[in-house]
Amino acid sequence: MKFIQFKEALKDFTIFSIHDIKMLELRFHRRRLREWQEKGYIRKVIKGWYIFSELEINENILFEIANRIYMPSYISLEMALSYHGLIPEITYEVTSVSTRRTYAFETPIAKFIYRALKPDLFFGYEIVSYNNKSFKIATIEKAVLDYFYLNPHLASHDDFTSLRFNAETFLNKFRRKKWESFLAKFSNKRLLQRISIFMDTVDPRQEQNYA
Repeated sequence: MKFIQFKEALKDFTIFSIHDIKMLELRFHRRRLREWQEKGYIRKVIKGWYIFSELEINENILFEIANRIYMPSYISLEMALSYHGLIPEITYEVTSVSTRRTYAFETPIAKFIYRALKPDLFFGYEIVSYNNKSFKIATIEKAVLDYFYLNPHLASHDDFTSLRFNAETFLNKFRRKKWESFLAKFSNKRLLQRISIFMDTVDPRQEQNYA
């Protein structure tokens, strides 16, 4: 297969794998991938995964790539908090959660970090569409709960205040019934106690009843 044929066949792929290539041509030889990398036609992201060199990298692209190279996973934690406008810091690492083990990939386009969640906690994400493609990212409620669940050292008013959390954005966007439903699924008493403190920090006027 010539490169022009290869590119036409995979033109709609943001990122493609060896498996994707084998679906096109079972006897495809990996030597061609090395040759095309040397010529600057394609770039390797991680072992077995490639992109076309002219692909313009943006947030949507990174999120879709993060979902694909380590499945199952969805964007969450710091990156999702930033996406939802809850933290002021610009996040350069693409953070996700997965039912697989905690892992990280240093790649030419970004650092992808995955934190392990139990399979029964793998929920609470939405599918965001863009340009006939899509990625999975935690809802605002689940992003916060994932973050606090995987960072148990955050437990006091001072801890939560130090995050410079955008309380106004959170209180305007989060859905209380969904928040309480998600929280119940964690079935974690210590998390309930910490969330009660967190809610008191972001909205001290309201009486909380989580713990």
